[in-house]
Amino acid sequence: MANLLFRLGRFSARRAWTVIVGWLIVLGLAAGSFLAFGGSLASSFSIPGTETERVNEQLSDTFPDLTGASATAVFTTTDDVPLTSGQQEQIGALLGEIADVDGVAAVTDPFTVEAEREAQAAQIDEGRAQLQAGLAELEAAESQLTASQQQLDAAVAQAQAAGMYDMVADQLTAQQEQLNAAWADLEAGGGRLDQQAALLEDGAALLTLADEIRVVSDDGGTALAAIQFDETMFDLPQPVKDEVADLLESADIAGVQVDYSSTIAATTEGLIGVGEIVGVVLAGIVLLIMMRAFLPAMMPLLSSLVGVGVGVAGSLAFSGVVDMASVTPILGVMLGLAVGIDYSLFIMNRHRTQVLAGMQIDESVGLANGTAGNAVVFAGSTVIVALVALLVTGIPFLGVMGMVGAVCVFVAVLVSVTFTPALLGLLGTRVLTRKARATIGHPDHVNREVRPLRTSRAIGAAVLAIVALLIIALPALSMRLALPDGSSEATDTTQYRAYKTIEAEFGAGQNGPLLVVAEMPDAVAEPDQLPTQIALGTALSQQEGVVAVAPVAVSDDGTTFAFQVVPDGGPTSTTTEQLVHDLRALSPVNGEITLGVAGQASGNIDVSEKLADALPVYLAVVIGLSLLIMILVFRSILVPVIATAGFVLSLFAALGAVTAIYQWGWLGDLFGVHDPGPVLSFAPIIIMGVLFGLAMDYQLFLVSGMREAYVHGLPARTAVVAGLRSGRAVVTAAAIIMASVFGGFVFSHLGMVRPLGFGLAIGVLFDAFVVRMVLVPAVMHLCGDAAWWLPRWLDRAMPDVDVEGAALERAHPVHGVAAAEPARA
Repeated sequence: MANLLFRLGRFSARRAWTVIVGWLIVLGLAAGSFLAFGGSLASSFSIPGTETERVNEQLSDTFPDLTGASATAVFTTTDDVPLTSGQQEQIGALLGEIADVDGVAAVTDPFTVEAEREAQAAQIDEGRAQLQAGLAELEAAESQLTASQQQLDAAVAQAQAAGMYDMVADQLTAQQEQLNAAWADLEAGGGRLDQQAALLEDGAALLTLADEIRVVSDDGGTALAAIQFDETMFDLPQPVKDEVADLLESADIAGVQVDYSSTIAATTEGLIGVGEIVGVVLAGIVLLIMMRAFLPAMMPLLSSLVGVGVGVAGSLAFSGVVDMASVTPILGVMLGLAVGIDYSLFIMNRHRTQVLAGMQIDESVGLANGTAGNAVVFAGSTVIVALVALLVTGIPFLGVMGMVGAVCVFVAVLVSVTFTPALLGLLGTRVLTRKARATIGHPDHVNREVRPLRTSRAIGAAVLAIVALLIIALPALSMRLALPDGSSEATDTTQYRAYKTIEAEFGAGQNGPLLVVAEMPDAVAEPDQLPTQIALGTALSQQEGVVAVAPVAVSDDGTTFAFQVVPDGGPTSTTTEQLVHDLRALSPVNGEITLGVAGQASGNIDVSEKLADALPVYLAVVIGLSLLIMILVFRSILVPVIATAGFVLSLFAALGAVTAIYQWGWLGDLFGVHDPGPVLSFAPIIIMGVLFGLAMDYQLFLVSGMREAYVHGLPARTAVVAGLRSGRAVVTAAAIIMASVFGGFVFSHLGMVRPLGFGLAIGVLFDAFVVRMVLVPAVMHLCGDAAWWLPRWLDRAMPDVDVEGAALERAHPVHGVAAAEPARA
């Protein structure tokens, strides 16, 4: 590999414009493919095999109209007065335009819904009044019939007493038959009144169950309109969302603020914002300080931007055929920028050292590519493996995120070993400062004596690092996972305003209603369907945390009933999560009715629980990979154990910091956390995978120097300091650059991105500056020669992995620098 990279680097330096133009063509093709074939991105997440997905599949067959994506438009008066009739008419007209959009299945006019509710309530009141009048008439008729019957009975008795009954028997019998017919009519009328009373009570019961589900606020100043789409969240085309959003945004209704939920608002807009640009600028400043020249400092930035453009645009070109979440390209941008800058920096740093020592430009580019570039390929491979390993979680959207991230890292590696050498070839000696160019071939080497750490200092450093990381990790013990709701978005976004308005005017549960589906063992006859709805609705309403229940639909065959259940908590609250479990625990009702729970809140809970279950499995995979890779590279048992333990410490410290800020709200004003809540459910697993790859990068660039010094004769403890000195400058710069890029996403306009950016940034800082530069050297000092022990049988069985390209370096010695000494036996 080293020789191949050497030849590739030298070719790129000699044919610089060919390579650069080639990459620009690839960038253009990727961008064109995205514009031509790119599809829509989804703001929701689903996992096959969850209970919510099972219910959704059932609904798609039984109630297809209920399975499409839904959104909410919120209309609020700006002067805190009820919506006027004129404003209501304008809102109705706007909703009519939205209903005509191709791809919109239905739109509910809130004022029509409320009018129908009021009409139903009025009909029930009128029906009750009519029922009372009918009962009064019935009682009067019953009294008259009773009196007539008494008179007839008296006449019969008199006729019998006078012996005249036979003479008037026919007349009396006829009168009795008339009375009997009247009694029959009276009983029939009473039966009809009883049926009317039962229907009225059933209707009143349904209205009572759904009484808290309102679409116009009590003060009349806020109205909610539901927009139902034909397609599901993942299949909903972006043009449909854009057209609906444009209609809402362009609505000019005097005195009315128009907002809408994240279903419509979720786009790739905000992919790169002010915070992200600031992060890249900070990375540029670090490069400028390190390089002390403008052109060399800009090279890693330019390389990373080309890599990000190719990787992200190329990945998005497949969004039309692969379900892709809206946060997926953000991960690609974050990783592409961070590793692209760092990998280019590693190669350039090696090249600058060689040019300063007097090596020819193309020869130096090739050697830097074969040595540092070889390490870059290996380091990038560890990141790619960690990201691809997300597939083992069995969670599709997470696997897609991992694959997109892996593609972006792969492209960053390719750009680093081709595009960067091409730029270096064009720069020539200008890769050095003007002052440094004057000393080419005569570098001013300062040979400082290398002394090992003091053992007491090593013990103190190790203890302090471990204790500090463990303390920071403590909040992770109380970490809750959930997918974000509208409250986590930036306060100036329409989805945040919509969420908070609904919460304030209609209750938190209206932001995340549940859909409960009851499956009957046998078909329910039409006359019995209403009582069945009432019985089931009453059972659901009696669960703790339920605010309201409304029947939604009954299947044509009478076997499936659907209900909307509004909880008292928001979509991410513990009470809603408990309610979902309680409702599922009710099944089977009466031993035969099966209940299922769906809806976006239910789906988010299932996804979060599935992700939480996948965490230990993925952590075990990552730890196993870490140990295997480190044993192969460093040919040691203890070094991999130390490296992996350090990674685990930095990981949990990063998760603890994320929990403290985003769940507990610590330093919320500083990081823009206005509504603390559960941690983004897939943040820990993404942070785990990415941080693993980056931790292995830093371990490689630092500890490989220690191993090189050790195998060339330095005592084990002295070699620790020698390796630390040789690699800490470039690793320090790389870590600061990576933390700057990740940190720029902490202030992203997208709520799901902020905890990811913070977790990765703080994790990189912990791992680079606490684990790799303090803890690992200290523990390796305490281990001494034992750190490099490896059983002979294992040593013979393993292949020789020349990550640093030492063999290539011996074949191409730098002018004025002695070739490496032979390794100790």
